[in-house]
Order: sequence, then structure tokens, then C-alpha cells
Amino acid sequence: MSYRFFLISVVLLLLQSCSNRTDPAPVVLLNSQADQESGGFTSDTYKVQPGDTLFGIAWYTGNDYRDIAKFNSLSEPYRIFPGQELRITPPPKIVKITSRSKPQTIQSADPTTTSVDKSLIDPPISQGYGEGEKVVKRQNVTSVNRPSESVKITAPNSFPDKVKKWVWPTKGKVVETFSKSESGNKGIDIAAAKGTSIHAAADGKVVYSGSALRGYGKLVIIKHTDTFLSAYAYNDTIIVKERDWVSAGQKIATMGDSGTNSVKLHFEVRYRGKSLDPLRYLPATRP
Repeated sequence: MSYRFFLISVVLLLLQSCSNRTDPAPVVLLNSQADQESGGFTSDTYKVQPGDTLFGIAWYTGNDYRDIAKFNSLSEPYRIFPGQELRITPPPKIVKITSRSKPQTIQSADPTTTSVDKSLIDPPISQGYGEGEKVVKRQNVTSVNRPSESVKITAPNSFPDKVKKWVWPTKGKVVETFSKSESGNKGIDIAAAKGTSIHAAADGKVVYSGSALRGYGKLVIIKHTDTFLSAYAYNDTIIVKERDWVSAGQKIATMGDSGTNSVKLHFEVRYRGKSLDPLRYLPATRP
């Protein structure tokens, strides 16, 4: 009997110790997981569907439309056709080695790419999908205008492996959140007064600026890494150009109601074209 009483006493002491614990629970930093996603568009090629545009394909696959045009030798106005096979990733490099006997063509070893059968790309015809916009020449140095300072950013040679930090793209009230349903909101909507400043949510390169994507109004798309994009829709004015390099917090546009029925910012984060919940990446404290 005394042994059972001893065991019961030990258990009661342990339970009391756990209930009196005052240490905070472990904190998970969402930003630390910002580049550990999976899924999204991973194929090297894309088969054009009726109604597709080059801009839409770039948005769906998480790429710069200029890169896709370059990989497929497309020029303005970037006409593409149903059934056409477009290369989404860079074609394999070809290295020519000349010997005394005869030239040989050797593919560089790259386990992630495959050769392109150019016979799959349809020849141009009179009807097509897609309207291009004027290509802006690359700027090696971009001026960044902030409320109290002017900073110059030297354009990097390549994108970083990870997003350094995320910041809120604007001030205002979150009026609609992300939904995983097929017809649900693919980002978050933030409402504020017309003309409210819109800022880049992370360092990156402007890969699209215009209104060719239906339903997004005046749109800015920024590429942050080889896999992450962010989008800023319904703008009133856009103050950055395609191929501009921007920093987190830099003003890129002003809030408006282009393409929608109320003044707000529609903000999306995408990984390889896959829509993600922006609240997983943005700081918990809003401006």
C-alpha cells in the first residue's frame, strides 16, 4: 500500500510542475520557412492552350515572360498558338569540340534539362494569342526613391537563393484573406485611401509592369528568387519599370481601383507559379 501511495505522490508532483510552467511556448519564425516550399510548375516545357498569352504563361509558371520569349526565339508581339510547345527553362548548352577527324557536338552535363525538339514549335500564322508591351532596356543601376532618402542599388548578376526578408506592401485593413478553394482569393486584399503608397515586399527585379493580365488591372510583378514572385494588382499609378531592381520597402506604385470595384491592393506570393498565403511570410506586426 505504501509503494502505491509513493507512486501516486510522484505523479501528482509531476502534474503540478507541468501546470505551473510559465516558460513561453516555442516560436516558429514563418519567414525562416519562406523558401522551403514544394509543388508548383516544375516542367521544362508548357503546351499552349486556347486563350493563353505569354504573360499569362509566365505568371502561371512563375517566370519572366522575356526569358520564355528568349528560350523560344519569340519577338514582339509574342504571338503563340494552341498546341505550341514552349520551353520554360533554359535550353541545354551546346559545346562544339573540333578534332582532326570531324567536329563533334556534345551536350553539357545538366541533369535538370533536356534537349529541345524545335519541330514541336508551330510556325507563325496570321492568328495568335497574346499582346506584347514595349521592352525596357536593362538598367545596371536603379535609383530607389524613399520618403527621406535616395539610394542607388547596383543590379546583381543573379537572384539570391532565399528571400532575405519580407515586409508589408502597404498600410491599410486586410479585407479579404487567402483561400485554397479553386475559385477563392489567391492572395490578400488590403483596403486604404486611393493614392496610398505600395511598396516592394522583398528585394527583387520587376519582371512585369502593365495591364495585359485580365482581372488584375494595373499590375506589378517582382521576382525575388528563381522560384518566388510577388504581385501587386489594382494600382492607380505604377512608378517602376520592367527590369528595375528594387529593394524591400521601396515604393513601386500607388493604390487604386483599376480592374476592380473598390480601392485596394491585391497582393499575391507565388512559388513556381503556385499561389501561397502571403500571411505566412509577412511580419506578424502590420505597419
